[in-house]
Amino acid sequence: MHLTLVGLSHKSAPVDIREKLTFPADVQAHALETLAGNDAVLECLIISTCNRTEIYAVTAADVDDIGAIVDFMATYHDLDRNELTKYLYTKQGEDVVKHLFRVVSSLDSMVLGEAQILHQAKEAYDHAFAAGTTGRIFNELFRRSFTVGKRVRTETEIGENAVSISYAAIELAKRVFDTLEGRTVFVLGAGTMSELTAKHLTSNGVTNTIVANRTFARAEALAAKFDGRAVPFEDRYKYMREADIVVSATSATEYVITKEELAPATTHRPDPLFLIDIAVPRDIDPACADLSQVYVYDVDALDGIVAANLEERMREAQRAEVIIGEEMASFESWLESMEVAPTVAAIRAKAEKIRTEELRKATKRLGDLSSKDIDTIDHLTQAIVNKMLHEPTTALREAGGGRKGVAVVETARVMYGLDEEGDSGAETGFRLIRSLLGRRASSATKQDTVEIGE
Repeated sequence: MHLTLVGLSHKSAPVDIREKLTFPADVQAHALETLAGNDAVLECLIISTCNRTEIYAVTAADVDDIGAIVDFMATYHDLDRNELTKYLYTKQGEDVVKHLFRVVSSLDSMVLGEAQILHQAKEAYDHAFAAGTTGRIFNELFRRSFTVGKRVRTETEIGENAVSISYAAIELAKRVFDTLEGRTVFVLGAGTMSELTAKHLTSNGVTNTIVANRTFARAEALAAKFDGRAVPFEDRYKYMREADIVVSATSATEYVITKEELAPATTHRPDPLFLIDIAVPRDIDPACADLSQVYVYDVDALDGIVAANLEERMREAQRAEVIIGEEMASFESWLESMEVAPTVAAIRAKAEKIRTEELRKATKRLGDLSSKDIDTIDHLTQAIVNKMLHEPTTALREAGGGRKGVAVVETARVMYGLDEEGDSGAETGFRLIRSLLGRRASSATKQDTVEIGE
């Protein structure tokens, strides 16, 4: 078995490629069923967002598992396989675990520290669980990944501090006003940045939205999205008297807000007027900041906040990596402990086989025995075997999840000659875990074996 990942993201593929390879909620069940129908795939799950599509799978040994997944992706979306592979990345073994933990912790996101990806990963798991395409490995792996994401968000400040222009504007607005609840925003311009900033403001408590644009129809369309009202662009100063926050992002080549014309709208105000200029060239005359109770911030000021905040998030990301390392070690210990049960079962099965064979020979040599005598001997040999195996099997269970668990279990398998006999437990034991974890498990086992020998 192998842990396998095939995917693409904003780091490897442009948006025109990413949008061709999405698996929205309404097709997930069918896609998962189709993928799981491949003999190479034992468990599978699909994370599909606007910035990434990743297929996670537990795959069978000795098969072209990556090829099978790539074929599925190309066939399902009717894409050219050779063209698609230019944008894909693949991972196996422990690299899959590390990548998943970094994804749900938002360390691999376009915006470092964003919170949405954890929710999206949970939805992806819910789809796969409902479709029956997760098993023991993925049920544990993904549930642990959610623990990682939660730890990173609660034990670090990676999600704090704005790292986009629009969010930086919100952060500044919160410094100017005690609360944004019930505030009024006046938006000049009806482009993407205006809409995004207005959206963030309303989600943070702003309740009234006024929109002005040189094309009145566009102002009406944007205002409708926020249950606001559109006003004529030439009347903008009149409506600034009602506003607490002004967001300006027009395509004008000259100032659309000047100190002289704004001044009358700032007299006798009970609260400050906060002006956010996110246009290039600037919309707002910097001299407006000379007016009493007026605060002006342009793109450069916002960029400075974003840069400082991003640097802070990068420092928090280093703390997140430590958490990921801890959780990876914990998951690997769990994987290693999985082999204990089949190993203990194999030891007891072998002992029972030997006991029954020797009991058969002994009763044959002893001649005529009553059924009571045979039962007595049978119970006696069972008791001897159980007592002989109690301590070693207990030690195996206790060592299973420890640092030397793999080495201890492998040593037990060698001592009892399980793998030499082709025991069926071997495939679900050490060799299974080594193949799932990849290179690191193999090298760690060799190191621990040497330490035991010393």
